[in-house]
Amino acid sequence: MEVKQNNLGASSNQDLENKLVKTYIYALGGLNEIGKNMYCIEHGNSMIIIDAGVKFPENELPGIDYVIPDFQHLIKNRSKIKALIITHGHEDHIGGIPFLIQTVNIPIIYASKLTAGLIKNKLDEDNLNYLTRIKEIDPNDIIKIGAMKISFFATTHSIPDSLGVCIDTPNGRIVETGDFKIDLTPIGQDIDISKIATLGDQGVTLYMADSTNAEVEGSSKSERDVAKSLHEIFKNATGRIIIATFASNVHRIQQIIEASVKYNRKILVFGRSMENAISTGRKLGYIRCPDNYIYDIETAKISAYQNLNELLILCTGSQGEPMAALSRIANNTHKVIKIIPGDTVVFSSNPIPGNLAPVTKVINMLSKQGAEVIVNSSLYSIHTSGHAQREELKLMLKLVRPKYFMPIHGEYRMLKLHADLAVMVGIVNKDKTFICENGDILVMYKGEVRRGKKLEIATKYIDGKDINGIDENVIKDRIRLGNDGLISVVVPIDIKNMNMLKPPSIVSRGFIFLKEWGELLVEAERVVYDALSKLLKERVSLTDIKNTIKKATSEFVFERTQREPIVIPVILIKRD
Repeated sequence: MEVKQNNLGASSNQDLENKLVKTYIYALGGLNEIGKNMYCIEHGNSMIIIDAGVKFPENELPGIDYVIPDFQHLIKNRSKIKALIITHGHEDHIGGIPFLIQTVNIPIIYASKLTAGLIKNKLDEDNLNYLTRIKEIDPNDIIKIGAMKISFFATTHSIPDSLGVCIDTPNGRIVETGDFKIDLTPIGQDIDISKIATLGDQGVTLYMADSTNAEVEGSSKSERDVAKSLHEIFKNATGRIIIATFASNVHRIQQIIEASVKYNRKILVFGRSMENAISTGRKLGYIRCPDNYIYDIETAKISAYQNLNELLILCTGSQGEPMAALSRIANNTHKVIKIIPGDTVVFSSNPIPGNLAPVTKVINMLSKQGAEVIVNSSLYSIHTSGHAQREELKLMLKLVRPKYFMPIHGEYRMLKLHADLAVMVGIVNKDKTFICENGDILVMYKGEVRRGKKLEIATKYIDGKDINGIDENVIKDRIRLGNDGLISVVVPIDIKNMNMLKPPSIVSRGFIFLKEWGELLVEAERVVYDALSKLLKERVSLTDIKNTIKKATSEFVFERTQREPIVIPVILIKRD
């Protein structure tokens, strides 16, 4: 076992002091939501962060690319941050790293081999590798940071090299699972049940565990079951096969490639994240494929000359993302691939919460063009979750046997069901479970855990790659624009004599159809004219004029239409 000791280790003179210091545990993201996982452990002058993920926006966040945690608390406590530890390489655990390292100094990132490779690629894209150092770890490593000792255990998930984390502090032991499942016939590494049981035997003060599938009965299917269904599809398909799956599901990609090679289908790869995942996976040895089976985009342009039953198209877009490869294929805007009647399109994933509508839309568009669309069902077992279901969660609780339990990584109902499960199996009493929100602090001291104060934290909305994010008021304006449109009121004013040079002129966009509602705008112009005529009898400020225009227009329009378009006053000023 390799022991890593950084220069932040506590001296013997600090031992007594460390025993008197409390340990704080809290989340900046990942609670009451799926995504943007970020958990902090703080002891004395040392803080470690576990994961730094993003959350992908739902439809009610127009124009937003990512949702990330608010880093204000980390900025205030920047001197305490000693390391970022990553459990695995999914975007909801690593996607926030570029934004984080541009905001606060992260001295070092610890990650397993594949995870480290994915992070390096992500930072290379934006030329950010100089901002931090990435250190590869494996399940046998131990890291000492201040009075904390961090060790790891192998877990099984839908991506290789997943890790759980154990943090030993002077006040007790914390075990955090990361995302996991218990697959007894996995593709890739086994979950280290023996090591987890040993941690439980030695004593675990606080257990923090993945709750994503806490409402799903039974145990999850093995990834090997998916391979059987994929081979059946390859065997029966007579035309091209198009498969969409998560780019980060390296095990699934490997199975798809193996089936393609077995049935002699050349592979076309589309979607930047898919291309990056396959490139990184092949470079590090996690994806194996003969070179002559992978086509690049230039080679793909001659694909029309190949026999249709000799092609596999592997792409992104299993969640109906508008700009992903499969969505562009479905709406006939992809520059290379068009649907050919007889194509078999496979969704090797399940829609994540909030994505059912866009996925259904893509399925319908593909079907209309003559494709046979296959989704995960009782007929075709082409996807299995990477998250533990209720029976697996029970087993982990029995193995860890914690004194206190904090469910993580899930919406409220998932956290609640997981906490109830811990009580049901007799591991903890209800008063020793903590269903927390982002910002809630747990205080661990001398083997006991209680609730502490709550941090005031917010959420950041990222449009493009601007690390500053945008204000919630901008989101509200975008929603109003989408729902009710915009009205622009143009008024030329002689500022010296305080009178209108011409009557107000109103232009609308996204509010009404002019041919049908033109009289409404004419009437609105008269309302604004009357309001300004009355106001301009006295000397007033430009602000007063703008507010009067907004108020008169908004009240009139709402009274007549029950809608609230954004009103933008445009004042043309004559000063001479």
